[in-house]
Amino acid sequence: MAEKTRTEDTIEENDAPVLISVDGAIATVTLNNPRKRNALSLPMWEALRDSMLALSRTDGLRCVVLRGAGDEAFAAGADITEFESVRSDPKQARAYDAVLREALAAIYDCVHPTVAMIKGACVGGGLEVAVQCDLRISGRSGKFGAPIKALGLAMTSPEIEGIRRLVGSAVTLEILLEGRIMGAEEACAKGLVTRVVDDVQVEEEAYATARRIAEGAPLTARWHKQFVHRLDGGSVLKPGEIEEGYFYFDTADFKEGVSAFLSKRKPVFRGK
Repeated sequence: MAEKTRTEDTIEENDAPVLISVDGAIATVTLNNPRKRNALSLPMWEALRDSMLALSRTDGLRCVVLRGAGDEAFAAGADITEFESVRSDPKQARAYDAVLREALAAIYDCVHPTVAMIKGACVGGGLEVAVQCDLRISGRSGKFGAPIKALGLAMTSPEIEGIRRLVGSAVTLEILLEGRIMGAEEACAKGLVTRVVDDVQVEEEAYATARRIAEGAPLTARWHKQFVHRLDGGSVLKPGEIEEGYFYFDTADFKEGVSAFLSKRKPVFRGK
């Protein structure tokens, strides 16, 4: 996995469908189709899946920020112009959706905490990507929804689950049945968005959030994410899964955290 310094020049000049850059313990994954407001094509879904799987295997990371290239959109849904060639019948749709679901699962299952940095349109497939992240920081220009009723296209159950998990069935049906696009403040009130700030502050707040996450003990962050996902699953926890909540007592990071607190110094966590 090639590492690049995160710069706007890199985002604008590279034609790869998804870009990865790493700055210390924080990685950035950029949906890179700015000419179409980052509408998601099949190659983008494939690259997003592969990128997230690769980052999940990178132990030195502590947080991943997902964003869209440029300032106009996080992702304005799927790239409908390719539907006739890659999504025109049930057989093609199954193959397309298999890749899409693998990409969404790779985000949700990423061992590192994930933060979506959102400006402008975050609709359809873009919304599906954002809701798989652990946190969503939006600018006031953020627009959220899934107006696929106008396409005669149904969102499959695995895709719906990501939205339903955040906002419940009633709001999910409101999104799908009305097809209305809501602003960032309403999306935040309904639980789709974690925090809303002015557009000029979105990048600063998203990376400040990532740094706050990265400053913590990385094993603790992974455990917390795993525990919440288990609870989201709704199954009764097994004794061994509950016991896992005590593993941290054997870590060097736990000893470092207690020592630093007692010594009134900043802890240095090493993920061990």
